[in-house]
Amino acid sequence: METINEVQDEIIEEFSGFDDWMDKYQLLIDMGSGQEPLPEEYKTEQNLIDGCQSRVWLQADYREGRVVFRAESDALIVKGIVDLLVRVLSGHTPQEILDADLYFIDRIGLKEHLSPTRSNGLVAMLKQMKMYALAFKAKEETT
Repeated sequence: METINEVQDEIIEEFSGFDDWMDKYQLLIDMGSGQEPLPEEYKTEQNLIDGCQSRVWLQADYREGRVVFRAESDALIVKGIVDLLVRVLSGHTPQEILDADLYFIDRIGLKEHLSPTRSNGLVAMLKQMKMYALAFKAKEETT
């Protein structure tokens, strides 16, 4: 299994082939389009992330000591962003997720090229993923 940083480096590599932000947006849209749709039963109010302009659902499951994320959005670019976050953080232990320094967001220039509302949404998604990790870690410690 790849480490969080190995996955981040892969993503940076994928984006480094494009200088133009229109091409990077297209790459994000393609990533989002290739994403497996989230089953309808997970598209609940409870899984909706507050703070996102578009609708984003995040499902977290705890399997064999690892957090498995699945997510979807009704907006194409946001779907791509969510796909990146899931790719980086899913399948890792709660502690690895909590300790992760997500440097790829700055390195690919994502933050500076997102509108303020999308940027807030990105922060909200990350916060929610870390909250799940924290909850699973706490559960782990009590069993």
